[in-house]
Amino acid sequence: MKKLRVLLVDDEVMIREGFKRLFDWEAHGCEVIGEAADGMEALAKLDALNPDIAVMDINIPIMNGLKVIQMSRLKHPDTAFIIVSGYDDFSYCREALRLQITDYILKPVNYEEFGICIDNLKIALFQREISENENPEEERAIYGITRFIQEHSAEDISLSVLSDEFHLNPQYISQLFKNEIGVNFLTYLTSIRMEQAKKLLLTTSLSITEISERSGYKDYRVFTKVFKKSEGITPSQYRRDFLQ
Repeated sequence: MKKLRVLLVDDEVMIREGFKRLFDWEAHGCEVIGEAADGMEALAKLDALNPDIAVMDINIPIMNGLKVIQMSRLKHPDTAFIIVSGYDDFSYCREALRLQITDYILKPVNYEEFGICIDNLKIALFQREISENENPEEERAIYGITRFIQEHSAEDISLSVLSDEFHLNPQYISQLFKNEIGVNFLTYLTSIRMEQAKKLLLTTSLSITEISERSGYKDYRVFTKVFKKSEGITPSQYRRDFLQ
């Protein structure tokens, strides 16, 4: 899998340096290719570098981050924007969602949380690749495996289950995830289950226990812990905030 190219946008030099030094970009299959300190510079760098990912602060000089994203959307539809902001205000988050932001992370940055965000982005890019695949006759093994996981995410799924289903060595399947998607099997499975859980939280009145079971977790306490690690808030908070 090719490295994802990253643009850092923040007016604070220390924040940009922190991202470069404290986050293991190499381990997550990424490289930082440029930086910008204000909105106009960000627009210029987006045009010049066409990054796969732009990590964007909201409160930057000349033009705020949300305006930069709004102006960039038509020219750079495939760039993924990750907001990193000091604003703990849900109105900003809602605006970010309207602009189809990949994720919204609060300062000070939790780099473990940021790593989850990057992994989820890689999974989303892979899902888009599958949807754009126009030659099903030459379908790669990973396509069938990931489709099976999506269809059976509420069940017990492991590498050994996949091995039995697809008659492939578990180690080979594990390597497929790393090579084809850039994440490990468990990261992929967790991401699919979290997307299912978020959909159920916002579109049904099911209890947290019921949603836990439908998302593949028999123990709702484990589900709540995994959800909070992934989304930064509990399932109940997620439902309450988005349905206000």
